[in-house]
Amino acid sequence: MKLAFVSDIHGNAIASLAVLKDIKQRNVDKIYVLGDLCYRGPEPQRSLDLVRSMDVDVIKGNADEWVVRGIKEGEVPEGVRSMMNNERDWTVSKLTDDNINYLKNLPTELNLAFDNVDIHAFHATPTSLFDVVPSDASDEILTEEIMVSDADIFIYGHIHKPYVRFIDGKCIINTGSVGLPFDGSNKASYTIVEIEENNIGASIIRVSYDVNKVIKQFKESDYPNKELMINILNNASV
Repeated sequence: MKLAFVSDIHGNAIASLAVLKDIKQRNVDKIYVLGDLCYRGPEPQRSLDLVRSMDVDVIKGNADEWVVRGIKEGEVPEGVRSMMNNERDWTVSKLTDDNINYLKNLPTELNLAFDNVDIHAFHATPTSLFDVVPSDASDEILTEEIMVSDADIFIYGHIHKPYVRFIDGKCIINTGSVGLPFDGSNKASYTIVEIEENNIGASIIRVSYDVNKVIKQFKESDYPNKELMINILNNASV
C-alpha cells in the first residue's frame, strides 16, 4: 500500500498541480490532505476546487478555520492580526459560500489502519489546530504532544518543515508544505508512506514547480500583503 500525505497548500494551485503530477507518476493508492488549503495564496478558489475534485480524504487546518471565522485575539501576534484578517477577507472574497461551508465542516483528524499498521493524522497536534510542535522538538515533547494514541505512525503538517523521526519504535512525520515551505527550499513538499504487512517506509518528496509564476500572480493581484508573501516564496522562510 502506497499512501501520499499532502498538507499546507495555502492557495498555491501551481504547486498543487506539480505535486499531483508527481503523485500520479508514483502510482499512489490513496491521497490524504492535512489542511490549510487556500488561505495566503493567490488562487484560493482553484486550489480548493482541485482538492474537492479528487477522491481524497481531507481534514481541517488552522488556516481553514481562519477562513471560516477570522483570526481571533491571541492566535497570532497582535501586531500582525489586522493584516492577516485583511488577507483572510481577500481569500473569502474569492470563494463560494459552498466552499466556505465545506471548510467549516471538515473533520480534524484521521485514524487509518492498513495491514496491522495504524496511522493517526492531524494538522498541528491531535488536540489543537494551532499549537506548534517544531521539527527540532525533543523526544519528550513529541511523545507528550504528538504521540497521544496507540498508532504506529503519526503524521502532521502546520510547521512547513518536513522531517521523519522514530521514537520507541513509532514513526513521526511532518509533511512539510506544498505551497509555502519554510525550510529554505522552495520546492513543494509532501510525504509518501509505504506499508507492506507490518513493514513501513516513509519518504519526504520535494517537487520543483514554477515559483516565479506564482510570484507573478501575487504581483498582478490586489492581495493585501503580497510583498511579504513574495519574500516567503523567494526565500522559503519567514
